[in-house]
Amino acid sequence: MSFALIVENKGPWETSLKKVNTTNDVNLDCQLEDNQVLIQFLASTINPSDVGMVEGWYPTAVSLPFTPGNEGVGHVIKVGPGAVKLSVGDHVMPGKGLFGTWRSLAIAPETDLIKIDKELDLEIACQLMVNPPTAYRLLKDFVDLKPGDCVLQNGGNSAVGLLVIQMCKAWGFKTINVVRARSDPDQMNDLVKSMTDLGADHVVTEQDIADESFMESIWSSGTPKPVLAFECIGGENAANCIKHLADEATMVIYGTMTKEPVAVPAGPTIFKQLKFKGFWLAKVYRGNPEEYQRMSAELVSMFKSGQLKAPKVVAVPMENYQEAFTKSTKGFTSGKVILTNQKIVPK
Repeated sequence: MSFALIVENKGPWETSLKKVNTTNDVNLDCQLEDNQVLIQFLASTINPSDVGMVEGWYPTAVSLPFTPGNEGVGHVIKVGPGAVKLSVGDHVMPGKGLFGTWRSLAIAPETDLIKIDKELDLEIACQLMVNPPTAYRLLKDFVDLKPGDCVLQNGGNSAVGLLVIQMCKAWGFKTINVVRARSDPDQMNDLVKSMTDLGADHVVTEQDIADESFMESIWSSGTPKPVLAFECIGGENAANCIKHLADEATMVIYGTMTKEPVAVPAGPTIFKQLKFKGFWLAKVYRGNPEEYQRMSAELVSMFKSGQLKAPKVVAVPMENYQEAFTKSTKGFTSGKVILTNQKIVPK
């Protein structure tokens, strides 16, 4: 059975997202044009930007109805007679945004797909398009970091945050990572251990980052003040992070999980000459596809060598999308939520 999740009216996901059968349009026996391939999505992620597109607050022009999902991994189960780059059995990911990965089957020109290494585990392959490139570009595009420099980030245990930690470890940068405190001490200890095992130098809570004396203990330990900071939370969390930046530091804003504004304080901005930048990965896709291909190859190499480990995933069958969306949006989920399909092997 071929199906897709579609949005007919933007708003709360409970009322705007539904499953629709597409057997009459896309199926194993469909006729393909010369440059087309038929793919089955095996695993697709749910990212905050996807939630924003469903609910209508993410600034992307898309016509209704549409199938959400910008990221995922599929395998090719049929090729058109003129397809030359892809073969049956290849693993692919979307080569452009707004692809619509929350569906079982899709027909696409092979030029809209990127072939990826079949040896990559699905939990890595399905996350290659958004979070690893985001972490990579945040570290590469704003400050010329030197070994020993310090990076501060909130959302430290997010998928992007965990990748930032690992890249900083590989490249010789220190990290201070802000997380929400857990009420259960054992859960908090487990979280801190999991992050330090990946290479985090400091894991601090939102309460810690607001405590000047606590943060002074970090500076006195030899960790320098951050020259680069990543902000994805907003509100008071962001304001407290700004207080601890080094002179002439840069804060990059790439998300707003609380939807609260980032209040830029006049004093530190003026006297420390702080810089505030915005980041949107879609600009990278549109601006330099050759660099995106090069970066993707480097990231795959880092995953295969063990320098990077994919953030933990919580797999939910795509048919159970309500459960998946609840897990993804409620907070304190134990990993990145992915939608999965049982693999079809063509005869």
